[in-house]
Amino acid sequence: MAKETKISITPLGGLGEIGKNMMVVRYGDNILLIDSGLSFPEEEMLGIDIVIPDITYLVENKHLLRGIVLTHGHEDHIGSLPYVLRQIKAPVYGTKLTLGLLAHKLKEHNLFDQTQLNTVKPRDIIQVGPFKVEFIKVSHSIPDAVGLAIHTPVGTIVHTGDFKIDQTPVDGEVTDLYKLAQLGEKGVLVMLSDSTNVERPGYTLSEKIVGHTFEEAFQNAKERIILATFASNVHRLQQAITAAHKYDRKVAVIGRSMLNVVNIACELGYLQIPEGTLVELDEASRLPKHKLVLLCTGSQGEPMSALTRIAMADHRQVEILPGDTVIISATPIPGNEKLVARVVDLLFKKGANVIYESESGIHVSGHPSQEELKLMFNLLKPKFFIPVHGEHRMLVKHAELAQEMGIPKENTFVVENGTVLEFTRRQGRVAGRVPAGRVLVDGLGVGDVGNIVLRDRKQLSQDGILIVVVTINRETGLVAAGPDIVSRGFVYVRESEELMEDAKERVKVALEKCCNRNITEWSSIKSQVRDVLGRFLYEKTRRRPMILPIIMEV
Repeated sequence: MAKETKISITPLGGLGEIGKNMMVVRYGDNILLIDSGLSFPEEEMLGIDIVIPDITYLVENKHLLRGIVLTHGHEDHIGSLPYVLRQIKAPVYGTKLTLGLLAHKLKEHNLFDQTQLNTVKPRDIIQVGPFKVEFIKVSHSIPDAVGLAIHTPVGTIVHTGDFKIDQTPVDGEVTDLYKLAQLGEKGVLVMLSDSTNVERPGYTLSEKIVGHTFEEAFQNAKERIILATFASNVHRLQQAITAAHKYDRKVAVIGRSMLNVVNIACELGYLQIPEGTLVELDEASRLPKHKLVLLCTGSQGEPMSALTRIAMADHRQVEILPGDTVIISATPIPGNEKLVARVVDLLFKKGANVIYESESGIHVSGHPSQEELKLMFNLLKPKFFIPVHGEHRMLVKHAELAQEMGIPKENTFVVENGTVLEFTRRQGRVAGRVPAGRVLVDGLGVGDVGNIVLRDRKQLSQDGILIVVVTINRETGLVAAGPDIVSRGFVYVRESEELMEDAKERVKVALEKCCNRNITEWSSIKSQVRDVLGRFLYEKTRRRPMILPIIMEV
């Protein structure tokens, strides 16, 4: 049988947005899935917990899925796997820490015993169906990050994963430039590369700089230190713990996700904590303030995070005291700037000394700036290029950078999620579309909240709700009791009695008209009540609350 002459790459997430990375590579009747991430809800997604990719295409072709390979353990690369593995069974391949973090998630979803997890190391080569997958060490803001070289009968695809060229990483594990150069020498058909920092000129600073800043801040702090950062940034946690030990301070951890990561990283040997340095929060409260560092979540101002609750005096064990030093070691993700600014303001009001992102050296990115991206082009020398992991403007800028580096415009592909890109040895083209989009997770519900529910939630949050309860005699069609009106989030009833009485009168008139016209259909009666009351309330208040008529028969 003749070999297939083409291979397709289809992003199901990670394009035009930050988060929910998911990439499908298909050769004949074989599919390889790269990463399976989530993103966090935008401001207008009221009540939504997380957002995951639409996997309709994968479910329809689940018999073709040969395996899932992971680049690293961040939520935007592994977070949706529990939802995928509920519907599709496939072996999962990843490095030790990546699978350690994933295993914890799978246990929470009761999927751990049903999932085949395979640990790999950088430079390992595995065979997954017709795909020979090679793992390449890269530096990032979490240990054990890798890029992927996927060798296929058509050519080699290189996915850089999230990376930066850090010459002095905290763990000493530098990006494997030699292996990347070897791949470039042999020939790379398609490169997919991280676009997050493409707008930044120069190089991304080394993570070690943050460690020096921590040491300086810890030395100068007179009282307690509270440090907020991403829970998954194990290198940063290590540097904070090292600085605390150097200045004879104990460390306590606050926040469920932070505790989980610290426990997993310690267990797997990625965090080295000197004996006696780590203490429970209860014990920490009895220590002198100048002997204590608290590590917590909340660097993005998330409403339910530890730092936000501490700032709002809503945490049951920790409150801000004048003289505390609070270090926020992260840059606000686009859209979170207001949340972070509010938390910083609250901390200052309570007398804390706050060191945050505008302070030099308190945070460095885990993603490559322009010069590192150029280096990756020069090392790999790909024939075709697909920018990934970034908002749309970042993808466009990255494509322009590729063209500066000598890749023809027709060989760069800025596409949307769901676009099927097909490659032969000589050409690449857009070959169609598959279903793609976002699925909203709210509590235990996956995908049961859509645009209509979100619209209703938005209306409820803006103008509130009025519930109109009427009892109608089944035989005569006349009103037996009511109407009674219940208001929530619209007006304070005790101060708006006249408005409520007038509203009741309007409802009575509408019901009488229905009775006179012999309208007995409940849906028609409800529609009349809704229309009459809606017009009246808008005239009086210029608000449009949700109106919910309830009719009972006796």
